[in-house]
Amino acid sequence: MIPFEIIIDDTLLGDLIPTTSLEPISNKSVLSIANDYEDKNWRYKKFNNFIWNNISEDALTKEERDSLIECPDSVLDKAASRLRIIQNKKGDDEKTGGEIAEILLYGIMHHYYNALSVVPKIFYKQNKNDYAKGADSVHIIVEDGDNISLWLGEAKFYNSIADGRLDVVINSVYETISTEKIKKENAIITGLSEFDKYDISETAKRKIQELLNEDTSIDKIKPILHIPIVLLYECKITAKSTELSEDYKKMIIAMQKERALSYFAKQIDKCTDIAKYSEIKFHLILFPVPDKEIVVDKFIKRAKEYRDE
Repeated sequence: MIPFEIIIDDTLLGDLIPTTSLEPISNKSVLSIANDYEDKNWRYKKFNNFIWNNISEDALTKEERDSLIECPDSVLDKAASRLRIIQNKKGDDEKTGGEIAEILLYGIMHHYYNALSVVPKIFYKQNKNDYAKGADSVHIIVEDGDNISLWLGEAKFYNSIADGRLDVVINSVYETISTEKIKKENAIITGLSEFDKYDISETAKRKIQELLNEDTSIDKIKPILHIPIVLLYECKITAKSTELSEDYKKMIIAMQKERALSYFAKQIDKCTDIAKYSEIKFHLILFPVPDKEIVVDKFIKRAKEYRDE
């Protein structure tokens, strides 16, 4: 269970904004998550704890997580050793804090969607492996009846989610859903066989192998393909607020609905040449923070403590 407030519960865009004329719209949804306040202050420690409680999903393999299950301090030490730790530089909005957004995505996938992490991206980035390129997260969900879905995620941490920033995200998503990139991610998943270490049925494992086989047409993958897009962003509404009130929620919802509409309109325009685009499911996940620099500084401080720097 995710320890934050769900403001918009992975709602279809058409239900959230009934008057929109965007098409296709049935494959798009919005999930809004918010942290709360204590003594009129946004709870930075709670947010930071969530990131560190979920870093192993992104930085360690399943085998490593299992071997260290009785040693939580060792888990964090090893995970921290694999961080790149890009210092907080004003104006460097592309890279600074990117790993925080990525870990947040892994945490949301684990606690909200009950997904299996099959490619820990930070692990492969630290090992300078080609596996690090491509999507920011790779997950598989096994549902009742051994039905499976493939999730290739995108994660960004921005000073704002103005249109200029949305363009960067859309370009990344466009690349992620290209046939070449999907085939590459599929090859990585089957090559690593990380899902073999999970307690899932043999039927589900066979389905995964068959669907992700290099000889399988990507046309068969797209109906089970989901793209979660986490936008962790600095928000003036959140900075000015002192409690998670109904008024705060209303303001956040109004702003995020407008941003979601702008984002998906731009994405539709960009993806006109993507075959079976309407069959891919997109989940825009929005998480506001009051001050990006403080979030990054607190994360780096704890990372250096675990790394004994």
